[in-house]
Amino acid sequence: MRVLVTGGYGFVGNAVVRQFAEAGHDVVAMTHRPAGSSLPPAPVVSTVHADLLRPEELYAAVRDVDAVVHLAALTHVRESFECPADYEAVNRGGTEALLDACAAEHARTGRALRFVQASTAAVYGAPERQPVDEQTPPRPNSPYGTSKLAADEAVIRQASTTALGAVVLRAFNVCGAVAGVGDSDLSRIIPKAVAVAAGQASHVDINGDGSAVRDFVHVADLVRAYVLALDACEPGAHAVYNVGATGASVSDIVAATERVTGQSVPVIHHPPKQEPPTVLADTALIRRDLGWKPERSSLDEMIADAWKAVTAPQS
Repeated sequence: MRVLVTGGYGFVGNAVVRQFAEAGHDVVAMTHRPAGSSLPPAPVVSTVHADLLRPEELYAAVRDVDAVVHLAALTHVRESFECPADYEAVNRGGTEALLDACAAEHARTGRALRFVQASTAAVYGAPERQPVDEQTPPRPNSPYGTSKLAADEAVIRQASTTALGAVVLRAFNVCGAVAGVGDSDLSRIIPKAVAVAAGQASHVDINGDGSAVRDFVHVADLVRAYVLALDACEPGAHAVYNVGATGASVSDIVAATERVTGQSVPVIHHPPKQEPPTVLADTALIRRDLGWKPERSSLDEMIADAWKAVTAPQS
């Protein structure tokens, strides 16, 4: 199967490209980086340079592909409050433009495409009932979550036609590393804690006492969900699945990072912010429907893999 992976040069994109290539698919990594940028450290058939904000480039990108794994997006909650129009344009508008290109490709060939949408737990907001299942009414509380929910809804609408079969994967907090490629975004707690342990940052900031619990999943477990989701796509149908694995607090993560790395992780406490004490994923549906289960998402293994990526990065 020929699979286009948008955002194929990113942290998750690298792992998805690698996994699909190893599974025997022909993979095309889509990036908006300039031509001449280094290739992602994974085998690909080719790279296509296209921008979600340039619809004419998307028509060329989807030509002759059988499936699209859509990872490209703006993903920072705090940033989304500063530039909500950008998040709306890229996450909602870009997804709609990509779907239009898929519909045009279906009209050209008569083949229904498979489409796997990378979504996020941010679409749920801060629900009181925990863990969060797929029947929880979405109530995003950030422009990021709002734009991703709009993108999900666009995918679901398109899947009601015969042009597309779709699966939406709502990941919680993705971490770890695959083939030495980890997450370099220090606004996220595990990359930040590991960077502090490696001497690349001075401390971890903690709001309140660090007891708030969030759900984490190893990127390797997430990408297996993508492979299963692609196989499950059926023309004219859609499904939505949560992907999470391990609940941990900020304090748990700091303590585990010190234990795994053998290094000190200084923290600075700040006044508590208004936030839910717990946000956890109910993954019963993806386990039942797709047979997915986490295999590498213990807290220590996620941190150990992130640590290896920082201390011995791939050349």
